[in-house]
Amino acid sequence: MAQVTAQMVKELREATGAGPLDCKNALEHTGGDVQKALDYLREKGIAKANKKLAAGRTMNEGVIEIYQHFNKRMGVIVEVNCETDFVSSSEPFKAFARELAIHIVGMTPEYVSRENVPAEVVEKERQIQTNRAIEEGKPADRAAQIAEGRMNKFFEEICLLEQYFYKDEKKTIQQLLQETVATVGESIVIRRFSRYGLGENTGESTEE
Repeated sequence: MAQVTAQMVKELREATGAGPLDCKNALEHTGGDVQKALDYLREKGIAKANKKLAAGRTMNEGVIEIYQHFNKRMGVIVEVNCETDFVSSSEPFKAFARELAIHIVGMTPEYVSRENVPAEVVEKERQIQTNRAIEEGKPADRAAQIAEGRMNKFFEEICLLEQYFYKDEKKTIQQLLQETVATVGESIVIRRFSRYGLGENTGESTEE
């Protein structure tokens, strides 16, 4: 196992923003491999982020990010909340809000999460997918199972958190949110957004 040096700890701290003890432990855990230590800290941070996201914390700070496309034919307003004004003014948080606004313009989600989709919309789509499966020759009981599987694709298309990030097709917005929480160290929620396209119906959604 490679010896963990102060320089290695310094490099890892600069790359991750983690504390010196965490960096030292990560390097020891990964045999002095800086890249593996970086991945280890990232995974550990996301695990902590998941706990924060599930903690039901009060989030009254944040930003309202406004993005207008270069041709001024499309625009987005998105509200992203956090726990403290310290985090709301941090660059990682502001960058996350900016990327969200750009993503919403291009990927046109309708809701923040599947929990926000009205029950009647979900039921209508489920019936459409069930009928489609029956038309394909599937028995009724099997058609219902197939429809449920296809509902996941439906939610991926219309729910912001389940869409794949426009900059990285391997990462969902939910995963991007978790990474940002891990970076800033406190809970974040995408509260609501409105998307405007010239001549289009206004697309509005909210977490609440």
